[in-house]
Amino acid sequence: MNNVPVPTLSQGVEEVRRQFSRLLWQKDNLKKRLEETRKAIEETDRFLELQPRVAERLEALCRELFGEILDEVERNLSYALQEVLGQDLRVVTSRDVQRGKVTITFGMERGGRPEDILTGQGGSVCNILSVGLRLIALSQLDEKQHRRFLILDEQDCWLRPDLVPQLMGIINAIARRLRFQILVISHHDVSRFREYADLIYRILPERDPGEGASLELLEKAPGSP
Repeated sequence: MNNVPVPTLSQGVEEVRRQFSRLLWQKDNLKKRLEETRKAIEETDRFLELQPRVAERLEALCRELFGEILDEVERNLSYALQEVLGQDLRVVTSRDVQRGKVTITFGMERGGRPEDILTGQGGSVCNILSVGLRLIALSQLDEKQHRRFLILDEQDCWLRPDLVPQLMGIINAIARRLRFQILVISHHDVSRFREYADLIYRILPERDPGEGASLELLEKAPGSP
């Protein structure tokens, strides 16, 4: 028969004390974690209370910032339309900022009254605006990652021949101001844009099958590379 040791009363009391100490430690630890959690919840609640006001302020700042930029865009595009078409046209924009995203709608006024952008000389207007918007967008790119080069393929196709020089003059002025290299493709007579081009080439169709089209240098402005 095996003898099983029976704990004495003093040993039992000591074990109860150890367990009680562990429970006290666990209690203090849980109390500390509870307090940290309450503080985190309070900070989160304060943030959530501020968030709508912060978001509203950020949207207001975005509207102000983009408002200044768009005002400049409106002035430049309106100037281009007036110079090329010789009409009392003005580009207007409506802008909205929601959740950090900017929505811009372009419109046009004639004599201070709204006008459908596609009525009248709609094709000419769209071509001029397209040139302006592309130059504005490209000018914002990092020069270290993007070459300042733009191809305009028949952007003068909807213009009357007598209006082509005005468009080419503006393109030339903007290109020099922004330091852009622009390749313009046109079917108009060379005389319409000669004074605004550094180099003028003519594309010749292939003479023999498989030979491909070729380029012929027609004119070269003094000082051009």
